[in-house]
Order: sequence, then structure tokens, then C-alpha cells
Amino acid sequence: MPELRKDPISGRWVIISIERGKRPSDFGMRVSTKKGGFCAFCEGNEHTTPPEILAIRPDKSKRDTPGWTLRVVSNKFPALNIEGQLNRVGEGIFDKMNGVGAHEIIIECPDHNLTLSTMPVKSVEDALCVFYDRITDLKKDSRLKYVLVFKNEGDDAGASLEHSHSQLIALPIVPHLVQEEIEHAKQYYNYKERCIFCDIIRQETEKGTRVISENEDFIALAPFAPRSPFETLILPKNHKSSFIPDGRFNLLAQILQKTLRQIDKVLNMPPYNMMIHTSPFENETNDYYHWHIEIIPKLTKIAGFEWGSGFYINPTPPEEAAKFMREVEI
Repeated sequence: MPELRKDPISGRWVIISIERGKRPSDFGMRVSTKKGGFCAFCEGNEHTTPPEILAIRPDKSKRDTPGWTLRVVSNKFPALNIEGQLNRVGEGIFDKMNGVGAHEIIIECPDHNLTLSTMPVKSVEDALCVFYDRITDLKKDSRLKYVLVFKNEGDDAGASLEHSHSQLIALPIVPHLVQEEIEHAKQYYNYKERCIFCDIIRQETEKGTRVISENEDFIALAPFAPRSPFETLILPKNHKSSFIPDGRFNLLAQILQKTLRQIDKVLNMPPYNMMIHTSPFENETNDYYHWHIEIIPKLTKIAGFEWGSGFYINPTPPEEAAKFMREVEI
């Protein structure tokens, strides 16, 4: 019989359709292959992108030239612009403001054919360090309240360019999904005086069935009520409300790359979306929220029921997904 499960973090209900019981081979994913051709993100084509905001250049080469191992540039077609004032106004019962913010691209390595799961782990570590550096810099802007770092890997996940890259969008408001998590975390803390994420980590560690992997500082879990098959959470084991791994980016890079390699091996390199959820700028240090990474392989489609109800139907129980990922050899 199907199960209805409630996500204790967001309050969202999902349907675990156990009778459908899809194994990894049942999803029939087409393998993503690199097409090649001209790529604005490849080394040597720096003149085709907006000017560098930041770059890692071990050889001390000049800005906007070859020699980099990671580059950050503005998005050529930004969702929000850094210039201007918010100018909040009302239009009857409706509210609006200018589209002020920032939209940046983090090109994680110069090699067109590598991904976060196949590039050197040092490149993954550098990307995580740069995420933190850019968040730290953007929070100095008093107009901004939140920075969402995310990655779309593959056409079906929304990537318009196949060269591996992540993005960040700085916003003058806190995203609704993040705010939902924060509100539920606050309610839990007010009732129990404990962080709900910390309690989840303790309980899942004791039970073990949804633990995928862990190291000294971080743990990868299949959430109790996942929206999508093989959805994965990566969290710091010790309470951290904001994306500040205390310099242990190497351990975060290791578990992130291992998780992505497990997903690639089990699901034949599926497209996926990855997001970092962290506390808003106005309350970065608190006892109730816990920053984390969400990874969602694109294995199912959102259709009328999901859009109309807010429910998600997941054909693979998270306990089975975690087991498949634990057992794969990488």
C-alpha cells in the first residue's frame, strides 16, 4: 500500500508509491553526453564572457586570460541586476519592487568534459570555498537578504551550457521554500529547545537505514519524505546555522563528490539539481536552523497532480535508494 509521509523540515507531504517500487534500472534515463563545439566557458574563450569577478590563477596569469582553474563571472543574461534601488511600491493589493540582486556563474574547472563527480576533488573544494567567498562579499550589500547557490547538471535539469558550472542568485527577499524550512525549524525549537536537523541526524545515525555515507564532519542522508527518487541531503554533523564549514571544505568536497559519484553510478549519470540552503543574512547565527545541501536527480516529471496539490509522488522509498547508493562501488 502507498504511504503518505510528512517532511518534518518543510511540513510538505509526499506519497511514497511503494507498489510502483522503481529500481534504478527502471527509470530509463538517457545518458548525458558532451556534444563539444564552441563553449564560452572553456579556457581560451575568456573574452566571450563578462569580465571576471574572481578567479583562481595558480600561475598568476592576467585577468580574463587562460591560466585559471576556476572563474566567477556575471551571468550574461541575469535574472536580477546589481544596479539600482529596490523602490518597493504597492499597486492596489499587489506588491512589487525593482529586480535588484546579483546573478553569477561559477565555472568550476577549465576542462569541458569534467563534472563535479569526475574533476579533481581539489577543484570541488575550491568551488565550495568560492561559494563561501561570494556569499560573504554579497552580504555586505544592505539591499540583499539571501544568496541561493545552485547547480543545474544536464539539459533536463535546466542547464543551458554543458560545461560544468554552478550559479548563485542574490535576492532582496528570503525565498519562500527556505522561509518554510525556517518557520518549521523555529516551531520545533520553540517546543523542544533542540534543532530539528540535529535530531534528524542523531535518529538517522542510530537507525542507519537512510544513511548513505559520512565522514568526520558531514553526513549524507536519504530524507524520510523525499520529493524525488534518490533525493539526498548533505549536512554538517555539528550544528551550523550558516554555510560556514570552519575551513573544513576538504571534507565537504569529499562527501559531496562521493555522493555525486554514487548517484552517477547507480543512475547512469542522470541530470540533477543541487542547492545550498543556509540562514538568511539578517539572522545568520541561530540555534534552530541548520545549513544543508539538497541534491535532486531528475527522474520523474512534475505534472498536474503535483502542481495542483503540492504533493509529490515518489516511486522509490528512500530506504531502498540509500541501500542502492551504499552498496555501489566507486
